[in-house]
Amino acid sequence: MAWWQRFFNRSSNKDGAPYYEEGLALVEQGKLHEALTSFRLALKQSPGDEVVLQQIAIVYTKIGMTDEAIKTYRHVVQKHPQAAGAHYGLAFLLIRTGEDVEAIPHLRAFLENAPVGQEAAEHVSHAREALAQLTGEEDQTDFSIQSGTIQDELF
Repeated sequence: MAWWQRFFNRSSNKDGAPYYEEGLALVEQGKLHEALTSFRLALKQSPGDEVVLQQIAIVYTKIGMTDEAIKTYRHVVQKHPQAAGAHYGLAFLLIRTGEDVEAIPHLRAFLENAPVGQEAAEHVSHAREALAQLTGEEDQTDFSIQSGTIQDELF
């Protein structure tokens, strides 16, 4: 969870920061409904903030409100197509609900915009494995080459 918090924190809108920070602290304490209230207050101060919306989706997931989490992630990826965390969360919720085919483009979008670093490596690996299982593709380690995004640079 700490990795996701740091990932989302980097672009957090400062207007709703006190409520946002309070929400993060409440999540750490396991007070999920209270955290949801704090994140909603942060969202009121920073309408449409993708970071706050993703935290709301995470809390929805943790409290079992899968449909609301999916709806929130969909809203984020519609407004912010490069939001890797939203694609990741949405993909795995779709897999959980049996919508495997719909999860594939979100796994690919996550991998195309995946964060780098030691803490992100586990999530990237998890997404690659899931994509390989869903598509039957053997090796997703060279995903960017397979998708053609850096092919021209290599030759």
